Amino acid sequence: MDLQLLDFVSFFGYFFFLSFIGWYVGRSKKQAASDYFLAGKTLPWYVVGSSYIAANISTEHFLGMIGAAVLYGIVVATPEWSAVIAFSFLIWLFIPFLLGSKVYTTPEFLEKRFNKEIRLLFAFITILANVTAFMAPVIYGGGLIVEEALGFNKLMGLDIASITAGYIPNWGLFISIFLIAFASGVWAIWGGLKSVAWMDVLTIVIMVMGGLMVTFLGLSYIGDGSIVDGFSRMINVNQCHDGWASEWLNKNVVNMLAGSAEGDSYNRLSVLQPVNHTTTPWTHWVFSFFYIGLWYTVINQHMIQKVFAAKDIYHARMGMVFASFLKLLLPFIVVVPGLIWFVMKPDFLFSSNWSVMSEEANKTYIMMISKLVPPFMTGLLLAALFGAIQSTVSSVLNSTSTIFTLDFYKHYVNRQATEAQEVRVGKWAGAIILIVSIALAVLLAMTKINIFVYIQTLYTFIAPPFSAIFLIGMLWKKVNGQDALTAVIVSFVVGILLKYLEFGPLADSHTAFAQFVKPFANQGLIVWAVAMVTCMVSAHFTPKPKAEQVSSGLVLNLKDLTNLKDGLGSKWYNSVGFWWGISFALMVVLILSFSLIF
Repeated sequence: MDLQLLDFVSFFGYFFFLSFIGWYVGRSKKQAASDYFLAGKTLPWYVVGSSYIAANISTEHFLGMIGAAVLYGIVVATPEWSAVIAFSFLIWLFIPFLLGSKVYTTPEFLEKRFNKEIRLLFAFITILANVTAFMAPVIYGGGLIVEEALGFNKLMGLDIASITAGYIPNWGLFISIFLIAFASGVWAIWGGLKSVAWMDVLTIVIMVMGGLMVTFLGLSYIGDGSIVDGFSRMINVNQCHDGWASEWLNKNVVNMLAGSAEGDSYNRLSVLQPVNHTTTPWTHWVFSFFYIGLWYTVINQHMIQKVFAAKDIYHARMGMVFASFLKLLLPFIVVVPGLIWFVMKPDFLFSSNWSVMSEEANKTYIMMISKLVPPFMTGLLLAALFGAIQSTVSSVLNSTSTIFTLDFYKHYVNRQATEAQEVRVGKWAGAIILIVSIALAVLLAMTKINIFVYIQTLYTFIAPPFSAIFLIGMLWKKVNGQDALTAVIVSFVVGILLKYLEFGPLADSHTAFAQFVKPFANQGLIVWAVAMVTCMVSAHFTPKPKAEQVSSGLVLNLKDLTNLKDGLGSKWYNSVGFWWGISFALMVVLILSFSLIF
């Protein structure tokens, strides 16, 4: 990518302004743990929603999701649009319980409901997930952006063809990974959540504006100057009824539907796919909240920490309503460009190797910026991508520090630790986690893998057991800590068994059973169901929980719903219910449009 002077001006200007916001908001000394970890509980709703989504949007979206859209079609928008369902449960059910429990972390909440063992296990798994499913792929994706934009390999005189063929290491990418991690990590470790959250407001504005600009420019390009004609052509080509698109789909459908054969039918413009879809079968819409959405949106610390930091319950709830609207908008920024790039017929689509296609598809957004965006705006869009990476890294490091400090250090090592000691330990924990994440990012760079698929696979392995025990623990008083621990252990064993079947006995099988078991989304559903059943069966053979573990503040009590009615707004224009209803209706319209109409 050839950057001009105006690009560098806009790039560094954006970062200067972003850093100024972080410094100004967080300029006071952060010696209080509540200030460093929870922003002093001062965030208004628009910051809660912006920061929540900014922490969610990263290279998984701008690289992995757009790349997956080129290959799989609109179906990769499913996790974004279906998130509104998960947000609905968070708004109407879980926020009152989480905020009412007065906890700093979700592992702490699980200890109150179950026991210390569950808290320790979930804290450990969360840190592991932060490194493998969040930090490493985000840093790796950021490295791809830096290398594509700055071209370290070319500057060092390395042969690109030899790197692509695997004859020599991709040193430019390794250097880029280190630079993006260092640039993101330094700010994250120094600053607290308040600085990160307010910086996210600017980041989300630039990402939305810049992302929509790329989409409109892309539609205009393929429509010969007309956005409307471009949209029509995008739909027609992605339907793959004839020409090169039809031939490509007939050949590659075997990589999209487990157990399929060349020539089988596949609709690139439907969000409802067969149960044997390798990434997103229709079961995702029906069950995804239970086995992955609940974990990601409700008990995933680096996301829910923004809700914990809200001014009050109203700002927490309205913040998630705002986040719902942003989620509905997101696929028009990070999925539609993939459909547009498919129309533009990139050379990598005609590779005979699906892994090579996946790797090259990760570069789609960068290539679109290079081809479509004018000078000055190119630098600003690249800066927005870096801002998205920085936001995610900052949020994950801050949440990881919070969990390590409060759920391990203070709970097991030094119960008398001062708040200054807690902050210091949190910073050191963040530094170590960053180093480990860099190492794993380099490992990812040495493989040919689609970031979106990699992350979703990890999600569906880690999330289901804890989603199950959190949900059943909040709905059923009879479940105790022993039941929850048994369910987690059994379901993880089942998850490992399913992976063994996928790559072992069922690797070449085309039976109906194999087609259902192979997609990672279906594996997540199976593991979640096993955890739920195990929990319920175990509860019939173990003692009842203590009274304080099943109080109305921890378990739903249909006779006392007072806490569910707090913070809903007093007028229609600030009503949580009114704006939530609009967001939910829009989600339904989008589902119908991309399942029945197209």
